[in-house]
Amino acid sequence: MTIGLSSATPVRSQLTQKPIPSKPLFCFQDNFRTSGNVVSWAASANYVSLRVGSRKLEPLVKLSWVKRQGNFVPLRGIVRCATIEEIEAEKSSIEKDVKERMEKTVENVRSNFNSIRSGRASPAMLDKIKVDYYDTPVSLKSIAQVSTPDASSLLVQPYDKSSLKAIEKAIVSSDVGMTPNNDGEVIRLAVPQLTSDRRKELSKIVSKQAEEGKVAIRNIRRDALKAYEKLEKEKKLSEDNVKDLSGDVQKVTDEYMKKIDTVFKQKEKELLTV
Repeated sequence: MTIGLSSATPVRSQLTQKPIPSKPLFCFQDNFRTSGNVVSWAASANYVSLRVGSRKLEPLVKLSWVKRQGNFVPLRGIVRCATIEEIEAEKSSIEKDVKERMEKTVENVRSNFNSIRSGRASPAMLDKIKVDYYDTPVSLKSIAQVSTPDASSLLVQPYDKSSLKAIEKAIVSSDVGMTPNNDGEVIRLAVPQLTSDRRKELSKIVSKQAEEGKVAIRNIRRDALKAYEKLEKEKKLSEDNVKDLSGDVQKVTDEYMKKIDTVFKQKEKELLTV
């Protein structure tokens, strides 16, 4: 049984709803006495956990007891649970971190998929290429515009024509598997068609990358659960609070697992479509 207490709550009416246990669990600072046992209470307490019969409801702050004249008397003890506002604040903070990290994981998986050519030209094929531009490694797309004149070719137009050689060198040394054609103004790339065996091989690669993304999502979920368990050990959340919040984290986890499945199926379809 859990009783809500506040400065406006009639204390006696709340206490008399159930039989008083033989060992008191809390008391009031105004020396309110119940069954000859003294307990202590503070207006800041929001909930008090009681033992009713054989059912044990763990308090969030352990009490120290001493036996005096046959009665157990608490030396200290305000049993306090987190308020709804405090629980929501902890939940909001942890869920925000979880969603941000999971979103980055999905974006990373999507980026990896985009860098794998499927036989159809896409500017994303060159996203991971780094160019040595004035002794500084920069992404190709930051110094050039990449477009698709047709379904089987790419056109790279640098913003600074002096960077053409550096761009050409970066493409040659990359693993995109395309030979650049530099005419002094732009660079053209012909996207080779994939064989059936190569398509199946790439499908296995993206499947592995998708699974790695799911492992990362599960690890983020694990970190969130550990954070809630830590708050429980610190007596900031109850066992029931942690159980409910863990369920919410699982729902978020399921949501991002589905996102990874969606981008994987899209890429797999793209790879296997001739």
